[in-house]
Amino acid sequence: MKLNEHLQIIGTNVILVPYESKHVEKYHQWMKSEELQELTASEPLTLEEEYQMQASWRNDEDKCTFLILDRQRYEDTKDEIGALIGDTNIFIQSHHEAEDEQPQTDRLAGEIEIMIAEPAARGKRYGWEATLLMLLFGVERLQLQHYLAITKDTNAKAMRMFERMQFRETKRTAIFHEVSFERPVQDDWISWMKDQAGSYTIVPYPG
Repeated sequence: MKLNEHLQIIGTNVILVPYESKHVEKYHQWMKSEELQELTASEPLTLEEEYQMQASWRNDEDKCTFLILDRQRYEDTKDEIGALIGDTNIFIQSHHEAEDEQPQTDRLAGEIEIMIAEPAARGKRYGWEATLLMLLFGVERLQLQHYLAITKDTNAKAMRMFERMQFRETKRTAIFHEVSFERPVQDDWISWMKDQAGSYTIVPYPG
């Protein structure tokens, strides 16, 4: 997405940076993992296809992508590639609101995704913080009014995380082994997310 190609979000323990061509080789290595392919419902790509995908994501106005850095490791080493631990995405779509609304309306919605690819970075709440920062970015910069999250029914950690983030389970699709969650954007929820996320800043990304 062009909107975030020159921005980074600096949080307490993570930094979110735009996905650039210099990151593709490491991302490609991650996605060779059968575990990550299963969790993200992804097919393996060639390195050339991965570069093409990165370029298309950069220009896609319906997809906002940030890669996640371990902030402490990056500040210690200044090695951005070495500090990469995962990614987070928002797919922008229209969400049809029918319940209790007259007339029916469409609200700008985003499907949120999170992946902590580095096993050593799991269990440290990096995914929790990165997801909160991405949700807040979607509200503040993309004017999103509703969120969706879809996860594998075997991914208990992701399901618990979205429940703790006050998402509500709305559907189970047995044939795809998927669970869907939703959450409308409301002022009290935004305040809660900001409190949970702690201090963060959105600043220019030096590249």
